[in-house]
Amino acid sequence: MLLNPAVSGFHPDPSVVRVGDDYYLACSSFEYFPGVPLFHSTDAEHWTPIGHVVTRPGQLAIEDVPTGGGAWAPTIRFHDGQFWLTVADAMGRGGLIFTATDPAGEWSDGVVMVGADGIDHDITWDADGTCYVTYSGLLLTGPEFGTHLGIQQVRMDPTTGQALEAPRSLWSGTGLKFPEAPHLYEIDGTWYLMIAEGGTERGHGVSIARGPSPEGPFEGAPVNPVYSHRSTSHPVQNAGHGDLVHTDDGWRMVLLGTRPGGMSQMFAPLGRETFTTRVAWVDGWPVVERFTLTPDLPPVETTTSFAEPLGLEWLSIRDAERGWLARSDGRLVITAPDDAPPVAMDAHRPHFLGRRQLHLGSRCAVRVDASSGTGGLSVRYDERHHYDVEVSGGRLVARVRLDQLEQTWEAAVPDGPVELWISTTPVVPGPGLDMPDLATCDLVRLGYGSGADAVELAVVDGRYLTSDVTSSFTGRVTGMYAASGTVAFEGFEYAGHDA
Repeated sequence: MLLNPAVSGFHPDPSVVRVGDDYYLACSSFEYFPGVPLFHSTDAEHWTPIGHVVTRPGQLAIEDVPTGGGAWAPTIRFHDGQFWLTVADAMGRGGLIFTATDPAGEWSDGVVMVGADGIDHDITWDADGTCYVTYSGLLLTGPEFGTHLGIQQVRMDPTTGQALEAPRSLWSGTGLKFPEAPHLYEIDGTWYLMIAEGGTERGHGVSIARGPSPEGPFEGAPVNPVYSHRSTSHPVQNAGHGDLVHTDDGWRMVLLGTRPGGMSQMFAPLGRETFTTRVAWVDGWPVVERFTLTPDLPPVETTTSFAEPLGLEWLSIRDAERGWLARSDGRLVITAPDDAPPVAMDAHRPHFLGRRQLHLGSRCAVRVDASSGTGGLSVRYDERHHYDVEVSGGRLVARVRLDQLEQTWEAAVPDGPVELWISTTPVVPGPGLDMPDLATCDLVRLGYGSGADAVELAVVDGRYLTSDVTSSFTGRVTGMYAASGTVAFEGFEYAGHDA
């Protein structure tokens, strides 16, 4: 049984490549910075973060992308001695090609693709060295915004990003909505075109076709989709957007999925995660093994002191500069923007630093010194959906922000540093719960203080911070922010478990 989830928390749209005895995996990051997280493995099962593709300003135009924009669906490949990664900077720079000699090192500035308008770009080469870019023809600019042209392909000069021909239409699945995530492979002399279709929601699935060349013509598999969890009670839903890799013990597929909670599996707090399964080949077609979740994974507890440089897990929102961030005496210091809105986390680009929620049960806590400003701890899905615990001098506010709706709870606290915390507890269906209780995925608790002095200010339904309610492509990110003045943070604790 393979380890699942392979990469937990908001890590969607996985793509994988093997180079020698090493495997590398890339995921989407949307409006967050650093962008396009990268992982390394020696067994295509246990993944260790090694860096990001986007590590400096200008590589993505994330500063002004709308919610849901930014880095979509990378494809990572190795050719001619270097790594290549395509990604759509949706509603930003457009389709991009990045290169690196070491995936853990510095990546290029990114070449904009011209003549391949769409998303989910795949890149491959035939035996003659001809480069093909295959992509989903969803138009995100111009008067035809939102038009979907199906799966498209061009021959391309990858060094300049210039398409060498007009796009051609390829096999686009069985007729289900949103044919996307194409990946093209040459296996034993036959070319396979694997796509996702059915939308990235409950109908998501993986379909495949084969043909004699990268340009087709392609015939669909006798049974498509070759993988899906639609209309099942599998604990992982939305399964799709797969990529294939050959390992020493056979073929594997990495794919995305969600772990929705509630009696009807309606709400997924962590967003889309990465999973792995095995693939066999029968009569020239892939047969994908239905994976299972790994039971009894150990709990995780970490503490960040901020005395050392920030780790790879820390994210800002649409901000690659982070000029408002400093470290002093083992504390993280955040300076608020001059133009912060009345609710700081409503901002398009708040001064916020957070990390993904990786487990269904979790607790984040941090000690906050707001003697020179106002700030706190927030769990965020987007600028319209977030829960905050905020302190200013001797006043503490817990806040729920749901689009245009807001509710607050207040308490008086002593002057000086105070510990703020946010926890999540999965709801397990059972006797004694009424229907609204059974429907939700988890409860989010907002409070302050530690040990016997801990005070719970509010208990909030977690369904409102899920991809199913917010219509976002991301997941929960919890972290620290400043609303006014300068706020210092010390000892950020994260504890997570899935039991």
